[in-house]
Amino acid sequence: MALEMLQVADAVAREKSIDKELVLEAMEQAIQMGARRKYGMGLNINAHIDRVDGGITIKQLWEVVDRVMEPISEEEVRLAHREGREPAMRPAFDGKGNALKRNDTQILLAEAKKINPELELGEFITEDVPPFDFGRIAAQAAKQVIFQKVRDAERVKEFEEYKNRKGELISGIVKRVDHNGVLVDLGRAEATLPRNEIIPRETYRQGDRVRAYIFDVRREVRGPQIFLSRTHPQFMVRLFEQEVPEIASGMIEVMGAARDPGFRAKIAVKSADRNVDPVGACVGIRGVRVQAVVTELQGERIDIVQWDADPARYLISALAPAEVTKVILDETENRMEVVVPEDKLSLAIGRRGQNVRLASILTGWDIDVMTEEEESERRKGEFNTMSQTFMAALDVDDTLARLLIVEGFNSPEDLLRVGTGELGSIEGLDEAIGAELQRRAQVYVDSLSKEVENLGVEEELRNLDGMRTDLLLILAKNDIKSRDDLGELATDELQDMLPKGTLTKAQAEKLIMAARQHWFADEDEVANAHPKPDLVAGTMHA
Repeated sequence: MALEMLQVADAVAREKSIDKELVLEAMEQAIQMGARRKYGMGLNINAHIDRVDGGITIKQLWEVVDRVMEPISEEEVRLAHREGREPAMRPAFDGKGNALKRNDTQILLAEAKKINPELELGEFITEDVPPFDFGRIAAQAAKQVIFQKVRDAERVKEFEEYKNRKGELISGIVKRVDHNGVLVDLGRAEATLPRNEIIPRETYRQGDRVRAYIFDVRREVRGPQIFLSRTHPQFMVRLFEQEVPEIASGMIEVMGAARDPGFRAKIAVKSADRNVDPVGACVGIRGVRVQAVVTELQGERIDIVQWDADPARYLISALAPAEVTKVILDETENRMEVVVPEDKLSLAIGRRGQNVRLASILTGWDIDVMTEEEESERRKGEFNTMSQTFMAALDVDDTLARLLIVEGFNSPEDLLRVGTGELGSIEGLDEAIGAELQRRAQVYVDSLSKEVENLGVEEELRNLDGMRTDLLLILAKNDIKSRDDLGELATDELQDMLPKGTLTKAQAEKLIMAARQHWFADEDEVANAHPKPDLVAGTMHA
């Protein structure tokens, strides 16, 4: 029997590919559980299997203490055992109210010294437990303990094996399909393919083979979990690496990928060798390489884009097959305005905005698409609005107003942010005219400031980063007189209050966020003034 224990442990360890020591420890815990069920759940019992001859030693232990304690109830003992913790204790007394000198797990120091004078607090007195037969219930419990311990060891091994494989492509067999997704057997482990990571219209049945991307490996309460995805952009990248040797070798580099799973995708590539066409290499002869990827992605249409260091050229490639006539970059706002012919607008935008959305993800730029006519009308409207403002504020003619706008001045207040010499250097102007323009601009701004002040606008709003005096007056007339008032507005609400073209969407968002900044500062101050209590040894400290 003794040697059989070692043989069983060795067989289980080989079958499950885990350490034999873990199996033996599980067996020892099972024997301890069986002994407690036989002699009493409250006993402190230790079992040991000899690693050489398989002999089993079972001992009951009493801890040497200065005060004997006992669990508050039998139910607490069972609950603590299930939860893997020590039970809550209380001082132990006999029926007459006298403190006990000894119980099932503890013994007073004075009593222990009668047995062995050399014993000290914290040490143990041991006594052999008589041999016993497990019985049906105890054997079942022991089997469950061994099974659970072995499964825990398997899960730890799985986590250690797969934690560094995040980002890899892997294949497996569908083991179970339910409303949460697909359970995939990887051979040495199981993984989950969540429903939202499955390509739309894709169905699986038990026994199907599936390829997927490992996008996460993490520990959870129920054990290490491996999560797969077929919708992740990197799944497509890994498929291209398998089909295109130039990508696997590093000659061609994938610079970005974006997907609308099951419908359309874009992938940007560049070549380290001028003689190698990265797009052609990914397409393959007669499209055989890209077609293999398309088939795996359930017919997903793939646009292969040549990456370019120039953002405008890169964007034009990313929007293909749409034809682009003009690209306007706003680097400060990380935004591009793309102008396309009227008959190419729907192609540029794509179904449900798909083409422009994927191009935006691929390039990392916010993209506004408009027709040539829309762009012309918008520019004309903005230009006329600014021109009228300059003419009314500075008492100048249309020609001079348009000249200032062409030079990059958006409002009379902008004239006060440059030197007189810089204004005078503009073709058609001189320093005297520049000085006069600044004087008139100052008079205009002062009059607006006085009106703003009379309307009771909060000083913090007037000093807000990016705020202009003409904007303040319009806001005040719309009853926006504080940072809180402005912070509560939505972007489109702010734009609707102002003349068309006064602020772009990005500029309006930036102004609103600046108004909200003090909210977050106030929250930090409150958090610092009232820190959460620390619980140390059951005591609350402020």
